[in-house]
Order: sequence, then C-alpha cells, then structure tokens
Amino acid sequence: MLNAIPSLDRYIFRLVIVPMLSVFALAASLLLLDKMLRLFDFVAVEGGPIGVVFKMLGALIPEYASLAIPLGLMLGILLAFRKLATSSELDTMRAVGLSYWRLLRVPYAITLVLVAVNVALVFYVQPLSRYYYEQMEYELRSGALGASIKVGEFTMLADRMALRIEESEDDGRRLIGIFARVSNSRDQVLSISAREGSFLATNDDPNTIILRLSEGTIIQDTGGKNPRVLSFSRHDLPIDLPAIEEFRARGDASREFILPELLRIGWSDSADTEIRDASQASFNFRLVEVVMMLLLPLLAVSLAIPPKRSTSALGVFVSIVMVVAYHKVNQYGEDVASLGRIDPIIALWGPFVIFAALIIWMYYRVAHVPGGQAIGALETAFAKLSKWLGKIFRRKKVKPVMAPDDDARLAPAE
Repeated sequence: MLNAIPSLDRYIFRLVIVPMLSVFALAASLLLLDKMLRLFDFVAVEGGPIGVVFKMLGALIPEYASLAIPLGLMLGILLAFRKLATSSELDTMRAVGLSYWRLLRVPYAITLVLVAVNVALVFYVQPLSRYYYEQMEYELRSGALGASIKVGEFTMLADRMALRIEESEDDGRRLIGIFARVSNSRDQVLSISAREGSFLATNDDPNTIILRLSEGTIIQDTGGKNPRVLSFSRHDLPIDLPAIEEFRARGDASREFILPELLRIGWSDSADTEIRDASQASFNFRLVEVVMMLLLPLLAVSLAIPPKRSTSALGVFVSIVMVVAYHKVNQYGEDVASLGRIDPIIALWGPFVIFAALIIWMYYRVAHVPGGQAIGALETAFAKLSKWLGKIFRRKKVKPVMAPDDDARLAPAE
C-alpha cells in the first residue's frame, strides 16, 4: 500500500511518523513514570503486593494515551515541516507550485486515523479502564488484594485483636517474633508470644484464617490476681477477617460513562439535574478535545517555519504551551459546567472557537502572506533577548600584558 503513495508523500510520511512516535512514547513514559512513583508509595503504605502497581499503571494507559496522541501528532508534524524549512526543501517545493494543503495531505491522513483511535479511547476504553483502576484502588485499601501485615508495627486484624511481627521471610510464609493480644467481650485478655508462625487458610470458612504458632507462651488475664501462664510447642489461633464490602457499580462519576450512556443520561428528563449536567459537560469535553485534533496540523505548520536565516526553535515551545494551556482551560470549563454554573456549550465550545480562529489566522499568515510569520513579534523579541543574555554571560577574553623589567640588560653579542 505504501508503494502506491507518490514519492513526495512517502518522504513526508517518514518525516512525520518517526518524531510523532518518539514524542508519543516519551510523553506517555514520563506520565507513567510520574504516576508509578506515587503508586509505589501508595501500595507500600497499604501493604499490598507490588504486582498490583503494574496492573494499575496498565489501567491508566488509555487515559495517558489520549493526552499523548495529540501532543505526538502536533510535534511530529511540526518537527517534520521545521526540517523541511531549515533545509530549504520547503522553499523548493513551494517554488514548483506545491501548496501547503498539498503538503498536508499525508499529515491529515495520519490525523484522521489518530482521531478515530482517540474517539475509541475517550468514549469507550478510557471509562472502563478508569473504573477498573478505581476498583483496584478500593480493593487495595480494603485488603481484598492480600494486603500484608507491616513488619515491626502493630496491626489491628479485628476489633479485639492486635498483632506484631518482628521479621518476615519467604514472602510472608514464615513469620518470626510474633506477639498477639486478644480480648473478648468479658474483658478477658490473652497475651501470646511465639518464636515463629505462619498463616493457613481454612476450607470451612473463607472469612477465617489460622495463625499457627510454634514455641511460645500464652498469658491469660481473667481479671483475677494471678494470670494463667501456658507454654506450648504449637498453637492454632483463629483470626476472623474483616468483611469487605462489594465495590460500587460503574457510573458513580460521569467520566466512567461510555458514549451511549452519556447521550442517554445527559439528555434525559428523568435523570437528576446534577448527573445530567455532569454528563453533558463530560460529553462536550471529550468531543471538543477530539475535534481540536483536526486543527493541530495547521497549528504545527504555523509554528514550524522559523524566520529566514534563523534556526529558532521558539515555535516548538509555543506549540506545547498552547496545547497544554488549551487542555487546562477545557478541564476548568468541564468542572464549571458539571456544577451547572454555565452551559457546557459556552464553557467548552467558546474557547474552542477562539482557539480555532487563532490557529486559522496563524496558518493564513504563513501560507498566504508573503514572508508572513505567525509569531513574528515573539521571534523578534526572543532574538533580542537571546543576544542580550549572550552578552551578559559571554566571557570576555583578556590578553595577558607583560610587566616591564627595569633591570633587564642587553647581553653582549658573542
């Protein structure tokens, strides 16, 4: 299929796809690494298995991918056209009559494919993966994922039982230095210490486990003057596990609704006002984020071409700032619209119209105005600032000066 594409389109495709995939991988990796550090701390505090961290990160991949795809698309096109401009290839293409629309044919084909992928992510995959993430977080907090007992700390296993373990070996299968304190409703207290022990499951009652202790002592305080002391070589201590409530159904938050549910709830007269406002805000937020991707190729071209005889990379920085700032404005608009304070059309499509008008104007300046620059004033100010900073930090070269020697005498010629 690729062989049927003209050579120019193949060349542009290669220029776009390589930086696009690189930026996507870099952005997604940075987002996942930042979240991974927080998840490791959270799982360590809750005492859960380390493997759940990677499951939770996997559930967040669709959410981060929906952010990294537009950024990778824009920077991929921008870097491709910047390379064409700085190598004077773009001037040659323009001189032979190729318009920007012709050069953007391949980038827009890539954009349409990524728009379809992002629609599937934000309207279907992301809500389900977010609910799965919330479910794992809930199970981790409640202990359903096998949260372990913290070594060296007192752990409350039931309302009337405290347990402390000095050491743990073989992934928790062997416990060393055990102390347990158990009380009942008649204020009778058992203080148990043992050299080692292990947890055993029971077939009769899944809500009860057995702590098998070896080589220890039991002190039974019944309220009298002399407590009873008993030494044992092996003792089984039953422990009742706390009841774990079933996780809530999907749909507690509007971001967990897929597209048909958003349309059904957001425009239903029988739904509560708060839920309806939140659903409409979420639907418009997702839709406006996807539609904005259609304008990213124009923004990329507008910021990719530096002034003549210049290699300034200011456009790359400005493009990232504009996309991130627009995303944050949309998030604020969604939050305000979900509270019912403003109509979602105004809160989300108003900034879209302004941003789209700015992009179209910038593209018109570059494509149809001879010598036009989208950010010419910023380029000029940035060039002056760079020269000024260069003068400040440039190290002045000082020529060494030899001090005169008054005592020097010419030696007689031999």
